[in-house]
Amino acid sequence: MAKRTTSFKASNTKKPIRHFSDQIKKKLVADLDRGLLTIAEISREYHVSRTAIYKWKAKFSRHYARQTRVIVEPMSDTRKIIELKDRIKQLEQALGQKQFKIDFYEKMIELAEEHYNIDIKKKDSTRPSNGSGNTEKP
Repeated sequence: MAKRTTSFKASNTKKPIRHFSDQIKKKLVADLDRGLLTIAEISREYHVSRTAIYKWKAKFSRHYARQTRVIVEPMSDTRKIIELKDRIKQLEQALGQKQFKIDFYEKMIELAEEHYNIDIKKKDSTRPSNGSGNTEKP
């Protein structure tokens, strides 16, 4: 068999490493934001990868914030407001019923005190009992 004598040489066709200043990047991103240029146009004209342009956009654009997203769901907000208003109405009704019961019990205590001539309601000036079971007043 015959030997091949072909040798392969490493080609030096690597793209040169280029650095763009932040000022140029900001200008290109601003042009992107205003719609004057597209990512494809910048990529072709400046021989830059699309990935690099997206990174510039994430870093310098006011409109492109990768970390924060605002999602507005007007229907869910409206539904939440309606549910909260219903809950407030329920709580106000419960509060009104409890207040009605308190007023009723206070009136019953007042009538019982008048009818039986005894003090049922605890007065603010009385001291708490010491637990002896003695309910007589000194």
